[in-house]
Amino acid sequence: MFIHDTETSLRAATALVNSLPEIDGEGVDRLATLDDLSAFLQEFPYSGVIRRDDVELSELRTARTRLRMLWAGDRMAAVPIVNAMLREGKALPQLVIHDSYDWHIHATDDAAPLATRITVEVAMAFVDVIRSDEFDRVRVCSADDCEAVYIDYSKNGSKRYCDTGNCGNRMNVMAYRRRKAEESA
Repeated sequence: MFIHDTETSLRAATALVNSLPEIDGEGVDRLATLDDLSAFLQEFPYSGVIRRDDVELSELRTARTRLRMLWAGDRMAAVPIVNAMLREGKALPQLVIHDSYDWHIHATDDAAPLATRITVEVAMAFVDVIRSDEFDRVRVCSADDCEAVYIDYSKNGSKRYCDTGNCGNRMNVMAYRRRKAEESA
């Protein structure tokens, strides 16, 4: 549905937003330490300058709240947020090829702070989502007790639950038990 670098940026954004403490209902911040930052970068590698220090961690933690705003509204509400991210990040899209990646877009200088690079890459990914009129795939989990975000990559666009808390299985079990209770009543 989306090209590789767009999907990679969307997956990284989803992981960052879902690391916020208010997402899981337990209040656990999943980006609280430098080890958490290293784990994130292991899963989502970025090129350019990476300091892996407290300042970089703090900047990335701050960026999560802004990224969360992209899931808070609809397509029209996302446009000014995306435009502001691109403007503030001094985005200047360029085609690059490096490591094992084929041609893709970098929109900031490799020396820009990691949080800025990630924010701009996410904004560029959301440009693709908005332009392809696929914003209805930008979702918040439908489970009653979950605020996790996700992008629905399914063919038919029918996914309702995130992958972070086993929500789909949990909600299906609850619905099954409700039906069984109603049948026996």
